[in-house]
Amino acid sequence: MHPDIHLLLHAQRTAAATATVTAGAPGADARAVRAAGAARRGALRTRLGWALVELGLRLATPPVTPLAPGAAR
Repeated sequence: MHPDIHLLLHAQRTAAATATVTAGAPGADARAVRAAGAARRGALRTRLGWALVELGLRLATPPVTPLAPGAAR
């Protein structure tokens, strides 16, 4: 399987949605609005996911404590 297959599928879906909207099919505007809302939710979901990953890494990493002055290394 091609590693970037999701990009190709996205391009096909976008082209199909654009063709539907420009053709003036009934309900095309509603579909475009729903697609835009789904894209925003996906972006929010991605940002939230990465924030949780960062939080998890911070919790899993032991704290760094500076050496006291005069301490042996």
